[in-house]
Amino acid sequence: MLVLLALAGASAFAGPALGASGGASVGATAHRSKRKHRTHRKWVPARRTNPLSGRAMWIWELPTANGGNVASIIASAHQYGVRTLFIKSSDGTSLWSQFTSQLVAALHAGGLRVCAWQYVYGNHPVTEAYMGAYAVRDGADCLVIDAETQYEGKYIAAQTYMQRLRKLIGPNFPLALAGFPYVDFHPGFPYSVFLGPGGAQYNAPQMYWKDIGTTVDAVFAHTYSYNRIYGRPIFPLGQVYNSPPARQIVRFRQLSRAYGATGISWWDWQEASRGAWNALSRPTGNLAGYAAYTALATVGEGAQGDLVVWAQEHLITAGFPIGVSGGFGPRTLTEVQDFQTAHGLTADGLIGPETWAALLRYRPARIVWGSPAHARRAAAATASASASASGSVRYAPVPRSASRPAKRDEIAGAGGAGRPGRP
Repeated sequence: MLVLLALAGASAFAGPALGASGGASVGATAHRSKRKHRTHRKWVPARRTNPLSGRAMWIWELPTANGGNVASIIASAHQYGVRTLFIKSSDGTSLWSQFTSQLVAALHAGGLRVCAWQYVYGNHPVTEAYMGAYAVRDGADCLVIDAETQYEGKYIAAQTYMQRLRKLIGPNFPLALAGFPYVDFHPGFPYSVFLGPGGAQYNAPQMYWKDIGTTVDAVFAHTYSYNRIYGRPIFPLGQVYNSPPARQIVRFRQLSRAYGATGISWWDWQEASRGAWNALSRPTGNLAGYAAYTALATVGEGAQGDLVVWAQEHLITAGFPIGVSGGFGPRTLTEVQDFQTAHGLTADGLIGPETWAALLRYRPARIVWGSPAHARRAAAATASASASASGSVRYAPVPRSASRPAKRDEIAGAGGAGRPGRP
């Protein structure tokens, strides 16, 4: 662990004093030196409620949230009905000293839940896992993984990160992925690793409709039709940056309820106007007669991407052996048709809502990505903790679809990596 601490380097951001809370922030060096003598905290659920439930606000740089004054932050959170704060704790291999056990304790004392979030790149996945574990040890109620364009194509890194992180924080600690909302735009992104067995239990897609250039209704329909397939509860992440109209913020809240979300969060505190704060907190009624879009996305021959990987993993455990390439070619077409016939479905070779419903009754196959030697080492290291229900492990090269470029980075304007002006 001491080697990894050295690799982490200096903290990327030294936060201000805790202001009216009476505490002082702990610098990066001092913060790490304390950690050397402590063991990782195993999570014990102190509250019955999910830490992602209710209304939450993201904090990127603590000094920009009411000047870093913790008492003022607590007062504002209560004023606007915010129950949880997502506060940045690390960027890549660098800890942010703004996230401390003292800060967490002060916010807890003020009646708020505190989740840490880390921006990850995938170049040093083991060290990034330690960065996340440090925040958990400092008292975070949950951990959110902000993985974006830097992680596209990195199946091995994603698996390494998730395996080490789960080993450090335990299998049940609340973990969420905050990634791209449009799965079909990102064929190389390893959703099936981050949201698969042993991964994050929750999905918080960044549904920034104004940044994407669409409507609130469209961002919900598109996001949910693809993300539901991964079977993780969805907690929509909306935008208050870039000055969206208040009526759209209200609409986002209403649709989150219509789609069954039990929690909603907003990016981000430092860019929220007074009008945005009012819009995200004032009473709103439900949408009478509104029907949420419930159909799952259809995948067919010629498709490439992680949804095909996900389908192939489920076909394997359903008894239809197939390679996991991420490409929907003739062999996958045949296996899908055979699966459909066996389950009394129309054998059209399209994985649509009915076929997904039947396919997702099976657990995905346990895949260890990489060269055979790498895969065997990884499997041996985690076999007891992450074996699939069938008990079998398959070794596979990274799917060919991982090399497919993204159609677009639909949330590129949101920020979150590094500091503004300092990627």
